[in-house]
Amino acid sequence: MTSPGVRAGHDEAAAVRLDRDGPVATVTLCRPEVRNAQTPQMWQRLRRIGRDLPGDVRIVVVRGDGPVFSAGLDRTVLTSGLAAELANTPPAAAAARIAEFQGAFSWLRRPDLITVAAVHGHAVGAGFQLALACDLRVLAEDAQLAMAEVTLGLVPDLGGTKRLVELIGYARALELCVTGRRVDATEAHQLGLANLVVPGAELTPAVADLTAAVLAGPRDAVIEIKALLSAASGRSYPEQESAERQAQVRRLRELAGSGE
Repeated sequence: MTSPGVRAGHDEAAAVRLDRDGPVATVTLCRPEVRNAQTPQMWQRLRRIGRDLPGDVRIVVVRGDGPVFSAGLDRTVLTSGLAAELANTPPAAAAARIAEFQGAFSWLRRPDLITVAAVHGHAVGAGFQLALACDLRVLAEDAQLAMAEVTLGLVPDLGGTKRLVELIGYARALELCVTGRRVDATEAHQLGLANLVVPGAELTPAVADLTAAVLAGPRDAVIEIKALLSAASGRSYPEQESAERQAQVRRLRELAGSGE
């Protein structure tokens, strides 16, 4: 989680906006003057959005206002004393505080949602981890991704390490995390970090097309498919086949009108 030193004072609700269009919710980071650098106040707002999201929302799109998705953690958060506070707090309490921060990202993995990151410009540190928290990533051609926490002597701690390994494998994930180097949109697509790369002017319509394609599938079937795929890496073949059977029986019973 990293960004240049920037001003941290801001209104939580104004810094993260939620818009609804039927079953599609759009979450926008709204601090373009500081490249959408993130703060704990923004994470609190994101947690609230995840907690209060109406049940009929099927898709969440995450985007950044202005020319950058998110330049990472607002460094004034560190200089304002948060780092020292966590360092001098008993380890269990400090870990519990970080768990609250992680909650701003983890809800994007909810089984009842398909989440899409619309990434343009830089997605660095916490910005990259926010994009990784989403199920799908659509990148503009100018996108630059980096897990740059190492440059501050820190580790990625917002849930991004597991997703990164799942997407690109251990060796590539290790290389990106320990070097902090930037990955452009072309390489991101080659590595499997991007589902789609489009010209910047086409980012919004490309995301709209993707969300429309997801919405075309019955909600319960989409939920079952996401559950099957998200758990597949932790299961053996027999376990996954059993999960498939159980899911299919539920779908058949519901389609036949005999489900619970």
